[in-house]
Amino acid sequence: MAFSSVSSMLDACKQSGRPLYEVILESDLAESGLTRAESEAEMRRLWGVICATSAGYCGADRSMSGYAGGDAAKVAQAAGEGRLYADGYFAEVIAEALKTAECNACMKRIVAAPTAGSCGVLPAVLLPLFRAGRADEDAVCRALYVAAGFGQVVAARATLAGAEGGCQAEVGAASAMAAAALTVLKNGTPEQAAEAFAMALTNLEGLVCDPVAGLVEIPCVKRNVIGAMNAVSAADMALAGVVGHIPADEVIDAMAEVGNAMSHELRETGIGGLAGTPTGCKIRDAVTRGFDTP
Repeated sequence: MAFSSVSSMLDACKQSGRPLYEVILESDLAESGLTRAESEAEMRRLWGVICATSAGYCGADRSMSGYAGGDAAKVAQAAGEGRLYADGYFAEVIAEALKTAECNACMKRIVAAPTAGSCGVLPAVLLPLFRAGRADEDAVCRALYVAAGFGQVVAARATLAGAEGGCQAEVGAASAMAAAALTVLKNGTPEQAAEAFAMALTNLEGLVCDPVAGLVEIPCVKRNVIGAMNAVSAADMALAGVVGHIPADEVIDAMAEVGNAMSHELRETGIGGLAGTPTGCKIRDAVTRGFDTP
């Protein structure tokens, strides 16, 4: 059966002496009924889609509303010209997060990881490492199993839907999953992966879901960047031995409590927060008129 707590995953690792991804993969096989070969082939297929999405990005593409598209190209160009604080891996993380999130807004094929609105976070932290030869496909897929295992626990204990728990449940969870994935990719321990996960989710606790005009464009695309950079920071802290003091399961439970306490206007209704600002309302009205035009 799938794990319902991070602590049970860690206990399984201790008792068996096996790597975290192996414990999670075995649990997945028991639940899905797939063979190991079938499961691994599916994970490679998903990674292939992630790579293809990034490779197929076009800076000239725009979403139907016109409010999303082209930003990843701007970041890549500025980084190449040395105009940014970020360079190397960090500049690539920013650009890749924008790429996938923009492709989602432009109705292209993406992998919801764990949701469409947070689809840019995991690709952002993994693709630059893969392309630079710092992680091969096997290592990336093992990291993706770890991310999926932690994400499953969030789904079991709380929610991954912005409509239920706010953006903390989408970008927050994606960021925490990515942090855990990065930690194991750098040979961190299962305990360090759990710490990275907990710190990343803690950092985004309380993040509301307030899409302008109800579209996953403003501010969602840019929040993928924050989720990705937060994941790298949390993974590095955990690898350095930093701890967040609140266990991962308790952080997930706290996130669920905060989500339940949120007003419905702040849970993907397109009413409150940024969606309710004067400019947000103007954008909503302009988008609505545009969509209503024959």
